[in-house]
Amino acid sequence: MRLGLVAIGRLKRGPEQDLADRYRTRSDALGRSLGIAALDVAEYPEGRARSAPERLVEEATALLSRAGPGRLVAFDERGTSPTSEEFAATLGRWRDEGASATFAIGGPDGLSPAIRDRAALVVSFGRLTIPHGLVRVLVLEQLYRALTILAGHPYHRGEP
Repeated sequence: MRLGLVAIGRLKRGPEQDLADRYRTRSDALGRSLGIAALDVAEYPEGRARSAPERLVEEATALLSRAGPGRLVAFDERGTSPTSEEFAATLGRWRDEGASATFAIGGPDGLSPAIRDRAALVVSFGRLTIPHGLVRVLVLEQLYRALTILAGHPYHRGEP
């Protein structure tokens, strides 16, 4: 299975970048044993249009150009909030079907409706506004957590 992450904005050096790198490295190492290739990450600059709707269109074009034909997972406050186990089960099912998956993270203006409409899954970390750099860390941590669940690794401690 091939996994990709497409994001608007670049992480600057610092704690967010350190955490993102840590979870990406862990996911890449664990993923190999599960038949999952190393995560391909693509960052795009924020749109330059004057209005937010125009920026969203610019950003959606960039994100979708790299997403490919596989499953798209959009992270947006209007999505559902699956449990970590449900998220892992979805990824496991897609892997078993031979699908690829790309995770899309928008910029300060969010995601275009075109991204949400194309997505096989729209995930919300809640209705609070979260900076997109922190969302990237959360996505990478949840990806790592999902892989540990699929591998039967003790990192995840679910319901007793």
